[in-house]
Amino acid sequence: MAHDVYTPGRLEAFSDGVIAVIITIMVLELKVPHQDGFAGLRTVFPTLCLYLISFAFVGIYWINHHQLVHRAHEADELILYANLGFLFCLSLLPFFTSYVLEKKMDSCSVALYVSSMIVTGFSFLLLRLSISRRLRHAGRFEAEDKAIERKNWLSLFVYLVAIPLAFQHPRLSLGLAAFVTIIWVTPTAGLKRSEEFPPRDRN
Repeated sequence: MAHDVYTPGRLEAFSDGVIAVIITIMVLELKVPHQDGFAGLRTVFPTLCLYLISFAFVGIYWINHHQLVHRAHEADELILYANLGFLFCLSLLPFFTSYVLEKKMDSCSVALYVSSMIVTGFSFLLLRLSISRRLRHAGRFEAEDKAIERKNWLSLFVYLVAIPLAFQHPRLSLGLAAFVTIIWVTPTAGLKRSEEFPPRDRN
């Protein structure tokens, strides 16, 4: 029985819209301090730092999602469901960001925040594996793709370490979460140049 295949362009456009809404929701959590001047800015500095981590987390996933989906010439139902699972997990980040701020970055809230990151990371890995399956079938799976998969696993390991650490040193745990975003600052480092992988036909 043949499996239905779909154009990845619609998947990418839908994902872009959802990710844009996620970032917008997080921005709405930023409140103007009551105090004037630098004294007021100091009171919201932790909020800005956490927003920066969350924004970088979402933004880097958006970049990697674009590059990953761009490799696929077609999408099957497994890819569509894996993508929905990833977007669902990512959409929970604004809630956990607000939760950490509401609880003054205590141990439990930070542990839950990092837990949401590891769940999102694992859901993105499932999406990557579902697309890699089609790349292997088409003979277009490269050594660089395998290297990026290893980076994905490394990120999950760092998050796994950060969760128990949150109960002793919550700020250090957040630092590890920020470190993972640094790992992905250059998401194209492991991929060949675009001229070696011509863009798919979107018609």
